[in-house]
Formats: sequence, C-alpha cells, structure tokens
Amino acid sequence: MKLGASGANLHAPTARRLDRVSLYASFTASSYTNVTATLNSSQAQAIDWAAVARETIEHLQRMIRIDTVNPPGNELAVAQYLDGVLRAEQIETHLFEPAPGRAAFVARLAGDGTRRPVIIMAHMDVVGVERANWTVDPFGGETIGGYLYGRGAIDDKGMLAANLETMLLLKRHVIDVGSTLTRDVIFIANSDEEAGGEFGMGWLVDNHRELIDAEFVLNEGGRTRIVRGKPLYVAVQNTEKVLYDVTVSAHGPGGHAAIPLAGNAVFRLARALAASGAYQEPIRLTPTTREFFGQLAKVWPDLTERRAMDDVASRDRRRVLRGARVLARTPVFSAVLRTGISATVVSGGIRSNVIPTEATALLNIRTLPGESIDAVVSRLRRVINDSRVEVTVTRRGEDAPASDFSSPMFAAIAETVKELVPEMVTVPYMSTGATDSARLRQLGMQAYGLLPFPMDQDDEDRMHGNDERIPLASLDFGTRLIFGAVHRVAR
Repeated sequence: MKLGASGANLHAPTARRLDRVSLYASFTASSYTNVTATLNSSQAQAIDWAAVARETIEHLQRMIRIDTVNPPGNELAVAQYLDGVLRAEQIETHLFEPAPGRAAFVARLAGDGTRRPVIIMAHMDVVGVERANWTVDPFGGETIGGYLYGRGAIDDKGMLAANLETMLLLKRHVIDVGSTLTRDVIFIANSDEEAGGEFGMGWLVDNHRELIDAEFVLNEGGRTRIVRGKPLYVAVQNTEKVLYDVTVSAHGPGGHAAIPLAGNAVFRLARALAASGAYQEPIRLTPTTREFFGQLAKVWPDLTERRAMDDVASRDRRRVLRGARVLARTPVFSAVLRTGISATVVSGGIRSNVIPTEATALLNIRTLPGESIDAVVSRLRRVINDSRVEVTVTRRGEDAPASDFSSPMFAAIAETVKELVPEMVTVPYMSTGATDSARLRQLGMQAYGLLPFPMDQDDEDRMHGNDERIPLASLDFGTRLIFGAVHRVAR
C-alpha cells in the first residue's frame, strides 16, 4: 500500500522494545465472538478457530520468509506457494509470469452464478528494509510476545494470509459439505503494487480481464482502529485521493559563488517552497468524509474532538470550519479534509562554488476525488507569485468513482464487525494513499478497502517502517472478519 507512512524508529533496548506492556491486553481472542451467524449449526461447529489461527500464522510466516522487496519483487515464489496450497484443496488456479520473476495469481471458487462474483485481493510485494534498524530479522517471521514480526506482516502479506485462509474455509466448510455459493469467489495475489502495478493489477486488467470481472472487491486500504486500548471502529475505504507529481523549477543567474547574485535560483526556490508550505488548500467535504466523521462522532472518546467531528459532519459552513480547525491538529484527519501538498525531493547545483541557473523541487500532491489538479497548480502559482518559478504537473493520476457505502458488500462487512465486537462501528473512509482498487472502480466494480486487523497507532505506524509486526489476536480477528463478510455476501 503506497501510503508514505514512516515507521517508529525506536531506540529502547531490544528486550524492552519487544516485551513492553501491550495496548492489546484488553483485546484477545476472547474479546470477540466466533463468526457463526452465516453458517448453519453443523458448519459452525466444524470450524476449529484455534486451528484456523495456527494455520493462518504458518501461511503468513512462510510468505514473509520469501523476500519480495520491490524492486525487484521476485513475487513468483510466493505465487507458487499460494498455487500449491490451493491446488492441494482442489481449487481452480491460474499462475502467470508477466516478466521474469514477477507473478499474477488468480484462484476461483465457483458459485451457482445467480449473482456476480466477489474478489478478495492483496499484493505479494513489499517495500525495502533498513536492516540495521530492525531488532529482529525482517524476513524471519518470528512470533514474540503475541506479535508476528516481519516485512509485509501488515502491508500486505497479513491480508494475503487472511484471504488465503478464507478461501480454504469456504472450500472446506461450504463447498465440501454440499452447500453452494451464489457468487464465484475470486482470489487475486498481485505483484508490483508498491511500484505502480505494471506487473500486477495493471497487467491483469490488460491481459486477463475475463478472469477478474466482479461486482464487489475486498482489498487493502482501510483501517481497524484501537483507540485508548479499545477496539473502536472499522474504516472501510470506498474512495481514495488521487496522486500527482508537480515539479517546481526556479530560475536565476549563474556564476561564481564568490560573487553573490540577486535572484539566486536556490534562494528563489526556497522562497517558493516556504510559500507552498504555508499554504493550505480549502476544506471540502465529500459524502464519504461527512459520513466518516458523523459516525465517529457517536463513539469518539475525546469530547472536544467528538464535538469537532459532529461540526464537520454538519452542513453548516461555520460549524464545518470550526470543527476542521480542531481536527486539523491531527495530521491524518487534516489530510482527509483537503487536498494535500508535500515537498519530497529538492535538487540543484553541480558544485559548492558554482551558483546554478536552476533549482527544482518535487511536490507530491494528493487531490480529493473530483478535484482538478490544474486548479490546484493555478492556486499554487498565485501563492508563489514569482514569474521566474515554473509549476508543472509532471505525473498525472487517474480519478475513480467512489463505491457505494450502502451496498450489500459494505453491509456484510458492518454486520460481521457487529457480530465480532458489538461495540465497534463501521464507517466509510477516504484513504490518502493509493491502492489497486482505483483501477477496478474505473471498470465499474464496487471496491472496498480493509486493513482488517485491529491496531493502535504505534503498530500501524510501523507499516513501511522498522519492526513491522501484527498482533496475533488481530490476525485472527481479521481472518474471521474477511471470511464472515465474504460468506455473507456470497451465500
């Protein structure tokens, strides 16, 4: 998942870091119920959830131990593992190699065809690691103190393992006992998600569209949040921001650094960046964001923030602005209220004693759905207000329609959450990061993003960072959530 999240760079001694008192003390397997409402009593009794949890852990460990850092990816070994597991259960599989070492994998459980298929998908590639900053082997898949450590434990091999287990449960406890599904359930494991998807979902869409036609999709992209030690809400991504790269180029006279020159391009760029950094795009509420804050306002533990959420969800402009001022103190809340502008790369000059004629910076801009990047750039030009500074869109993202948060798929997720933890709420969510779901929404599918594993902010921040880990109880919860939701919508 391309979120740009930084992990916690912890400096405490290893033992204390790994054995600290966890916020999950109140969240264990006994904190939630079995997913049984969608199964008849004999099927429900047949599921040994403790054995399911052990099997899911083993699958995740095996996949973490296969290094799929992208680049180069080398996801083929994970796809071959998945192919072997599912073939052993007599599940239909399709394994493709779009490029040497890269893989696109599709498996299918056949329904009776009365309704269109549902997809469960995750990606096999992971981001790189700074081994010196890890306290464990990032590709070891170790379990320590109730956590499973490893690159990809959260993003996205954890969901890959939960999806795999869901396929196995549907085959063993629905198909093999003589029941049927009304929808085909399609399992997709992608390559290259962390680098744009050319060898993953992009390749499947271009080359095997017939294998991935569906009404609903479950993918990464949401959140399941523990707040103040309490499982509070499941945020289901039904839309996402659009990614653009914008280059800011400042021009000025060149010469020997011994003679300072007015209009120095580096200083000019610095002023342009300072102006851009002080600028904020206007607040704009989408239907998803309004519903997100409106539902959270009913359960949020902090009174001031709860009132602010209620204000933002209102249609009173003054209240919206008042609430936004409070919520903007939390960066992730601020990011869903407006188009975001971040400076990421600065370059210019060839030697320390030469004044360059040009200096450039790269801005990463994430627009709200439906927002014009050209209008954003026009506002930035006015803010910078310098004729010797150019602002140019150098990479354009593609917008996609939002998925309906009143659909049967969204309802199936919400009902399963209530079955597991009645106190939790399920809310629609606009993600600030990009996922493969956008490609499928553009094709008319209703795609929903989950990070189905309850986590606090500390563990979530390890995604793409150091000592990435997933709580074992949360992995179990996520497996039950995906299985319950998929069976509900496909029964």
